[in-house]
Amino acid sequence: TDRPTDRPTDRPTDRPTDRPTDRPTGRPTDGMEHIGRRGGLATAGKSGVDRSKLAEFPSRLQMYSVPPTNELSLEEFEVFALERMKVLKAVERAKLRDNKRGTEYSGLIKDALRKHLLLESAKNARPGDEEKLVEQRRKDHVSHFILRLAYCRTEELRRWFLANECELFRYNCEAAGAEEVDLFLTSNDLKYAPIPTDEKARIKDKLRWGKEQTAAGDYFKVPFESVVDLVARRKVYVQRGFAYVPRSELISILMGVFRQRLAQALMATAKALPQMEEDERVLPMLNNMSKQYLGSTDYGKVRTGSEVTADQLNALAAQSFPLCMRNLHQNVRERHHLRHGGRMQYGLFLKGIGLSLEEAMVFWRGEFSKSMGPEKFDKEHAYNIRHNYGQEGKRTNYTPYSCMKIISGGAPGAGDHHGCPFRHFDAGHLKSKLKAYGVKPAGITELLDLVKDHHYQIACTKYFELTHDLGATNFRVEHPNEYFN
Repeated sequence: TDRPTDRPTDRPTDRPTDRPTDRPTGRPTDGMEHIGRRGGLATAGKSGVDRSKLAEFPSRLQMYSVPPTNELSLEEFEVFALERMKVLKAVERAKLRDNKRGTEYSGLIKDALRKHLLLESAKNARPGDEEKLVEQRRKDHVSHFILRLAYCRTEELRRWFLANECELFRYNCEAAGAEEVDLFLTSNDLKYAPIPTDEKARIKDKLRWGKEQTAAGDYFKVPFESVVDLVARRKVYVQRGFAYVPRSELISILMGVFRQRLAQALMATAKALPQMEEDERVLPMLNNMSKQYLGSTDYGKVRTGSEVTADQLNALAAQSFPLCMRNLHQNVRERHHLRHGGRMQYGLFLKGIGLSLEEAMVFWRGEFSKSMGPEKFDKEHAYNIRHNYGQEGKRTNYTPYSCMKIISGGAPGAGDHHGCPFRHFDAGHLKSKLKAYGVKPAGITELLDLVKDHHYQIACTKYFELTHDLGATNFRVEHPNEYFN
């Protein structure tokens, strides 16, 4: 829980006071339709372990519905969190290196889990291994809730945590096998049962459309909006608002439930988090965790020792700027003007790469004066530039925009040039821009495929590799200033 008590305690917990009820009773809380359970779902494996001793964690797959209540030392708190963060970063890196979820993807995640968050199956365990299995699953359970606290505070943090936790859940489901997935369904009261034989017979011809589909095996009937990824890939038959999902795609249903519940829990935790501000032991650790592993470096201060001058920007834009900033630089050079959104995005980026206030005034005055005259520039724009550098108003040290802020921010309108080209450009515009910047046809195709699948930051990383003649790298661009560095 994250409900603080009046007395000191060494048990940091994560129970939001207004946490939504995650444990379904009779009907899944996400509103999915379900058909009465047909018998046959396994509740115990054929291993030699005593299943009764695994009652707290019957499956290595978890929905993380109930927060931990056991005691936890501060040392365990930090170690558990760091170990899980290493796994989530490996998941993120695996998606970057192998977006098709092939052997490299599986190998990277499997190796990270083996080193930092081992979860062994009870099926292959021996008598006497119960305590070891419970401890593994306890660590998985507790570490999830610690990071839920660390990553609930902002939309950017929640997006990162939700995306990578869902990807880890998908991997664990695929690695678990049908028996353990059925056990997970039973332990979480998720009542998804195959459609009756007579209903299946009526639509048999519809179910075996396409080269990959057959009518053999079990099918589950769910609202189509709960499996939009399968609908988008034309993997399911849809009729009257319901999708008929084969058992081989059951994981997509579970992913939808997991994502919805975790998103709700993150919002509830964020609302309750202010109650923890009095705990001076835990909050600094949580702040450090999110900054260290999301790439949330403070780029708000002008870099010292590597100052940039206005006359260097043309060369730097061609060589070292991400696509969004190169596009902004090109437009300000051609049009001698940028609207407010573009000035904020580009101006703070320039501040972050080492352009001093004096050099910033030289650059902006030199460009804008070509379209409005120096007097009008000083009257309308000079104050805002000094304000961005903390020299006017409240003297706030404004920080350059991160990728997530740019991607999720308002879309540029007519005459605007801010935003993320991979997110906000149409395919034709993006293709011509990439071609103009020297990306080869094969690279353009690869980038457009990533954009089509909404992998905007992966596309930006790939753009970096293509424009610098690099092979696959082990990092993902999280911030335009990180790209420049």
